[in-house]
Amino acid sequence: MEHVDVAIVGGGPGGASAAWTAAEHGANAVVFEKGVPREERTDPGPDSTDAAGLLDYWVDLMEFGPEELPEEVVLQELTGAKFVGPEEELTLSTTGISSQYPSFGLAFDRAAFDDWLHEESEAAGASYRVGDSVIDVETDLDGREPSHTLTLADGDQFEADYLVLADGPQRTVTIETLDQFTPSDRQMADLLNPSQVNHIAYQEHRRVPTELANSTQLQFWWGHMPGHTAYPWVFPNHDNVSRIGLTMPIGLDIDRFDADEWPLLRADDDRIPRGEEYLRRLIEHEYPAYDLDDMPLVEDRGKQGGVETYPISSTRPIESPTEANIAVVGGAMGGTSAFHEGGDHIAVRTGKIAGELAATESLAEYNQSWQQALDPEISRNVTVAELVDGYGPSDWDQAFQIGNIVTGTSKLRALLNSGVTGLKLLWNYKRALRQYNNGGYVQFREREYAV
Repeated sequence: MEHVDVAIVGGGPGGASAAWTAAEHGANAVVFEKGVPREERTDPGPDSTDAAGLLDYWVDLMEFGPEELPEEVVLQELTGAKFVGPEEELTLSTTGISSQYPSFGLAFDRAAFDDWLHEESEAAGASYRVGDSVIDVETDLDGREPSHTLTLADGDQFEADYLVLADGPQRTVTIETLDQFTPSDRQMADLLNPSQVNHIAYQEHRRVPTELANSTQLQFWWGHMPGHTAYPWVFPNHDNVSRIGLTMPIGLDIDRFDADEWPLLRADDDRIPRGEEYLRRLIEHEYPAYDLDDMPLVEDRGKQGGVETYPISSTRPIESPTEANIAVVGGAMGGTSAFHEGGDHIAVRTGKIAGELAATESLAEYNQSWQQALDPEISRNVTVAELVDGYGPSDWDQAFQIGNIVTGTSKLRALLNSGVTGLKLLWNYKRALRQYNNGGYVQFREREYAV
C-alpha cells in the first residue's frame, strides 16, 4: 500500500488548490480525480462544468493578484450586472466591495482555469491519479495519529496522514467519510444530501446576434420563475457567445404556484418546466424579435454539445473533523451558494488553507482559519438567501425599486426616500446578519463529531 502525506479527493478548484499549497509546503500530495485525464478527453471542456464568472473581490478572496490569472483564462471583462424583475430593473456598476481587480468582474474559461490550477499544483510537486474513483475511506483513530485508507475502484489502496475532501456539491465521498464520526440523529446524509439541499443549474452556450453580444453585463431575472433563489441568467463570454442558463431548487411542486404570477409559467403547465423549456420561454419573453434559430447552440462548448446540467450547493457550511486529520473544502462543505451561482472563489480559498495547514501539521486551525478569511462573504450569502425566502414577483420588484433609490442617493436620503418598506428591509437584513456573523451560519460544529 502506497503512503502519502496528504490525499485529496476531487480535482476541481478546491482540490487543485489544496494540492498546490500542500506541495509548496513540502508535503507528498496526491489528488484522486474520477474524471477523464486531459490527454484522453474526446471533447473539449472541463470534467465538471463551465463557470459563471468571477466578481472583482472574489479574485482577492482567492488570494490571486489580477496579473496572476493567465490570459487564456479570462474570456471577457465585465462592467456590471443587471437585475430584472417583472416590472422593475436594477443595474449595478460596482460590487461595493474594495478590490485590486480593475473591472466589475470577469467571465472566464473554466477548463483553462482548472488546467492552470492543475499545472501549478504539479509544478509545485503534487501528483494526480485521474480516471479512477475513490469508493471507500476508512479512518483509523487508534494509532498515535489518525490515518486514512483510501480504496479505489480498481482495488488499489493508499494510506494518508491527512485527508482533504474536495468532491464538490455531489459529496459522493464526503458524506460516507464524515458519517464515521457523526451521531445517528445528525448524519451528514441528512444534512448534506445533494437531492435535498442542492439546486440544479442548466445552461446552454449560444452564439447570439452581435447587437445582443455587445453587452458586458451579467443579467439576472428574479421573480420570473418560482422557487427559493430560482432565476435565469445570461453571461456574455467572447466571440458573440453567451451562456444562457438558470438555477432552481430540486423537487418543486407546480401546484404550489399561481401561473398567472410568474412570467415564465403557463396556465397549462402540469409540472415545473425543464431547464431547456424555461430558457426558450425566457428568450421569447425578453427577446421577442429573435427566435432560437438566431441563437444557435455552440456545440464545441460545455459538456454535451453546448449544453450542461450540474448541481450547486445550497446549504449552510459545516466544520471539519480536524482531530481526525480531515478537512472538507468548497462545495463539499456547503461553502458555495446557489444565490450567486456557484463559488469557485470559496473552493480555491478553502482548498489553499486546507492544503497548507495539512502540510504543516497544523490542521487543527482549519475551521477557525477559513471562517476568518471568508466570514463576511458567507454571512452575506446566507443572510440574503434567508431574507428572500418566500419572495414572489412583487417582492422582487419592490426590492429593485428600493435598490434604485439607494444606489441613486446618499445613504441617509435613501432611507428617507425608501419609506417604511425600505427601513423594514434594512432592519430585517441587519437582524439576520447579526445572527450569522462570526460563524453563526455553520450548521454542524466540530465538537459534534465523535472523534
